[in-house]
Amino acid sequence: MSLAEDAARAGLRKVGARPPFWIYLLQVWRRRQFIYRLARFRIEADNGQNRLGMAWVLLKPIIDALVYGTVFGYFLMRGNIPDHYILFLVVGVFMFDFFSSCFTAGAKSITRNANLVQSLSFPRMALPLALVTEKFLEFVPMLGIIFSAALLTGLRPTAEWLLMVPIVFLFTIFNTGVTMFTARLTVHFRDLTNLLPFVSRLLFYTSGIFYSMELRFGDNPTASHIIDPQPIHEFLSLGRSVFLDEPGFHAKPEYWLYATLWATASIVAGSLFFWAAEERYGRVD
Repeated sequence: MSLAEDAARAGLRKVGARPPFWIYLLQVWRRRQFIYRLARFRIEADNGQNRLGMAWVLLKPIIDALVYGTVFGYFLMRGNIPDHYILFLVVGVFMFDFFSSCFTAGAKSITRNANLVQSLSFPRMALPLALVTEKFLEFVPMLGIIFSAALLTGLRPTAEWLLMVPIVFLFTIFNTGVTMFTARLTVHFRDLTNLLPFVSRLLFYTSGIFYSMELRFGDNPTASHIIDPQPIHEFLSLGRSVFLDEPGFHAKPEYWLYATLWATASIVAGSLFFWAAEERYGRVD
């Protein structure tokens, strides 16, 4: 009898062994409290040493809004700011920041926790999920700023504003799937962590954050075919259309279908992709 067979007869199992997918997801769900507490701890740890502490969770997005609003709304446009442009910009910047932080920081969710991965037995998916939870908790105050900015620009609340709930839900699901991909890939290719910020920056300038893609390229059929399938642009357009009904800010109805498909494909493919390498995460060194 081999050593492995003897261990199996004794009820022992290999540390970090990959269970069937559905059992694996159940194990992750049972650790939901750990995931949430780890996310909260990281937020507090990141801001605890600052004099203003947790206030930076609110101050960071406010400063971002002021900086981008000043640079793109005043200097580049020389005061010729379109109606509700500041709100257009705030929604785009804050939503993209949520995606970008999951995309880049999520890539290190396994590699920066090598000691934890190698010393404890738990489903490794808990680590990228904790990262997404952390970034979601930081995104919630940004939503408050978005709604406040809408009120300050003279808009009146409507029932349509409630559509931000399913939009944020789908966007979070999409970001979670993306994080699963980058978390695994950087375990195998460490150099990828140096490339992801450039990819994020490229998406930042090509997702229509500072201008309406529809107004800029609406009369170009080729450009429209390229723009429409871009998931980040679709989510940003849906978020803006909740508050703004100007022609340049209007999201196509089919974007709801596209966003749902992107979110579903992202979380399913990302989860399977991450789970398939479960046994390799203990060898991140």
